[in-house]
Amino acid sequence: MPKDAPLNGGAASVEDPEGSDGRVSGMQTKLHRWAAADPGRRFDDLFNFVLDPMTLRYAFNRVAGNKGARTAGMDGVTVNHVEEQIGVFRFLDDLRTSLKDGSFRPQPVRERKIPKPGGSGKVGLRI
Repeated sequence: MPKDAPLNGGAASVEDPEGSDGRVSGMQTKLHRWAAADPGRRFDDLFNFVLDPMTLRYAFNRVAGNKGARTAGMDGVTVNHVEEQIGVFRFLDDLRTSLKDGSFRPQPVRERKIPKPGGSGKVGLRI
């Protein structure tokens, strides 16, 4: 995102009622349609879409609904810990702030090579 582009300052709070699913999946559908129609298209405003509190809430709900939600992430924090100790809204507001100010630094992805069936010697990556 260009440094002079305005951030989505008027976005709703992450405390907005549920309902982000339809809005976020609708935007994903539009982005997919636009990208398929014009492979060279540039999407200069994706950062604002990621920063939108509804997008963050949608992403958190997806993570919380996963099979591995009880397992701690790379940062050692579980969904349960966020929900009971930190608070989802506070956690997402802090995340949004660190994304906006550039202080968020993702940790490297942990990957493992897993042999493919059939003894071909090929391996796949498991993230």
